[in-house]
Amino acid sequence: MGSRHVRAGKAALVLEDGSFFIGRGFGAVKKVSGEVVFSTGMVGYPESLTDPSYLGQILVLTYPLVGNYGVPEYDYDKFGIPISFESTGIKVRGLVIQELCLRPHHWASRKTLDEWLREEGVPGIYGIDTRCLTKKLRERGVMLGILEVCREGEEPNIDRLLEEVKRVPDPNKTNLVGEVSVKEPGYYECGGRVRVVVIDCGIKAGILRCLLKRSVDVVRVPYNFQAKEILELKPGGVLISNGPGDPKMCGGTIETVRALIGEGLPMMGICLGNQIMALAMGGDTYKLRYGHRSQNQPALDLKTGLCYITIQNHGYAVRAESLEGTGLECWFINANDRTVEGIKFRDGPSFAVQWHPEASPGPYDTEFLFDEFIKSVWRAS
Repeated sequence: MGSRHVRAGKAALVLEDGSFFIGRGFGAVKKVSGEVVFSTGMVGYPESLTDPSYLGQILVLTYPLVGNYGVPEYDYDKFGIPISFESTGIKVRGLVIQELCLRPHHWASRKTLDEWLREEGVPGIYGIDTRCLTKKLRERGVMLGILEVCREGEEPNIDRLLEEVKRVPDPNKTNLVGEVSVKEPGYYECGGRVRVVVIDCGIKAGILRCLLKRSVDVVRVPYNFQAKEILELKPGGVLISNGPGDPKMCGGTIETVRALIGEGLPMMGICLGNQIMALAMGGDTYKLRYGHRSQNQPALDLKTGLCYITIQNHGYAVRAESLEGTGLECWFINANDRTVEGIKFRDGPSFAVQWHPEASPGPYDTEFLFDEFIKSVWRAS
């Protein structure tokens, strides 16, 4: 009998520091490991769970009640891009929440969160103190962990899990981007006057939607496409997408971006793309203690003094002092912790931001950045 037909019973989340939480399981009866991270977003779990940047992670949602508006069907626009999700399929390895709603109410709801996770083979745990867990992750930093959902009537073996968690591999040391990037180029033609090539490191569907509604043709290429192959597509500009994991694992992509910068093409980076652009120009990146995963991160424009509320999902950041002598300058900083939130070329139109201007979920305040990018593409074409 498949896991989708087995009733979930007790569940346990065990962390590498030796702490553990016991609750009730939902979704798939299964055991997974990964990096345990938290997000403070109040809504948007269908988008967050399908965000490829969460690959390799066990996601903790701090908002107490989750699942209350259910889950819609997978629907697609005329380009075959998901409308209500950020990719096809859940990308998190596991989900941790405090309270699970089993009777959702929303006009677009077609199933419960429990049913969705069970169908896609993803385990979840609820009924634990997520406030305590989040405080632990903030103080010590994100940790590796194991989430196990047992069959109904069975008990998790905590002693065994505490031994297993000592040997959990760090997903950030693997090629996560290679798992979520497309394998072959995808063409999205809308009769645009210019073409943008997107280097897919795990792109959210919202980025594609934002480009296409600005009447540009888009070619989505794998993360390991070489500069020569991209130039053969005759792009007016290049966008480097978001994606999971440590940007330094993307050595080939960094080399490609460095070569493309040398060609003078207008470029835009988003999230992981921001870090890759900095590395390509000789900058450096580092891992944050617990990352930025929320829908209310304040990004301060150092040029205008304006502060934008942004959605973010990343565990790494650009090292500010490493930008010296690279030809890049810091454009935005985080008003909370002063980390780099955006960079731009001192000479030239290319830029990158650490947050998601396409939102989904979250505020749309900075979607104008796509307009700035497309304007530079038109000017260069």
